[in-house]
Amino acid sequence: MITDPFAVLVILTIVVLGSLKLESNFRAFRSLGAALLGILIAMLLSNVGILPGKSPVYDFLHGTGVSLGIVLILSSVDIRSVLRAGPSMLAAFGIGALGSAVGGICSALLLYSDVGEETWKLTGQFIATYTGGGMNFAALGQAFETSSDLFAAGIAADVILTAIWMAICLIVPVIAGGKKYNITRTKVVTPDGPITLEQSLYSSGRVITLVNLSALVATAVAVVWSASVLARIVPLVPEVLWITTISLLLAQLAVFKRLVGTAMLGNYLILLFLASNGAQSVVANIVRIGPGVFYFACITVAIHGVVLFGLGRMLKFDFGTLVIASQACVGGAASAVAMASARGLTEKLLPGVAVGLLGYAVGNYIGFVAAMAMRSALL
Repeated sequence: MITDPFAVLVILTIVVLGSLKLESNFRAFRSLGAALLGILIAMLLSNVGILPGKSPVYDFLHGTGVSLGIVLILSSVDIRSVLRAGPSMLAAFGIGALGSAVGGICSALLLYSDVGEETWKLTGQFIATYTGGGMNFAALGQAFETSSDLFAAGIAADVILTAIWMAICLIVPVIAGGKKYNITRTKVVTPDGPITLEQSLYSSGRVITLVNLSALVATAVAVVWSASVLARIVPLVPEVLWITTISLLLAQLAVFKRLVGTAMLGNYLILLFLASNGAQSVVANIVRIGPGVFYFACITVAIHGVVLFGLGRMLKFDFGTLVIASQACVGGAASAVAMASARGLTEKLLPGVAVGLLGYAVGNYIGFVAAMAMRSALL
């Protein structure tokens, strides 16, 4: 097994390169997209013992790496795009949060005998994490003083399910929506002409100079650092909200609109982030943590999906909105951005971030109330 962090990073970069090559050169892989291919290839490499299930590289990509990617992508977004998809995304997120709550409660009732007296704690934590991302799982785990073994098992199950659900959400629109959701790469005819945000995820359209690249790196690093400082000063506001706010403000300035390659470089970091998700999904971890906790996560996410896609399609929401809302619930704002960029749904980037941030804000409250209710019902 490869454990050296630099070697792991080399493998992940090769996985991303191979995924992009497969996507661009073979029609059979084009509808899957580089993001899903990267997850699946990295998952395969980790489960056959080539890549480790844990690595400092994964920690970096899930922290600073994905933050830099978000900065670069959002720095290319016109804030007016939120007006085109906001209301439907908010409604879809609400349905998804309801599905997560129903799923967590059903899991608790079905698996109490397997999980034990701390089932009520796990109920709140999984409902919270599948309403706004993994940060909520840790926050409620600390509040409930969840035992270390159960906490570790829950984290492992969450990592595996989050990666699997990302893969499912990437492929569902293709299966259900046909050609409408197939990734297509439109060639940029005029090097100096305008290109769409979707195209900019895969091509800069113009030559990237060293000065331009230096400005991109300096801007992204400065935004992430500033957001971390502001989050410490105002702890009630999460770091990702500061990152989003600063990035969007910069994106509206003419000087930053002239920078070349922001979305493309950000998309590359997102693809590395998704590949690392796949690499952490080691099936052997399921055996080690025991089936009860893993089944708990599976049932919660499955019911979330049934409720969201069932009610969502009854209300005639498009699959793009539903999968991004689902990722905002299950993976948080970063996963919503990753889904939107991976599927070229650039008009839904900001709505996805918005509901992802809403999930961070309300997830812990919903999880806490559900946990208290289940403690009364089970104990």
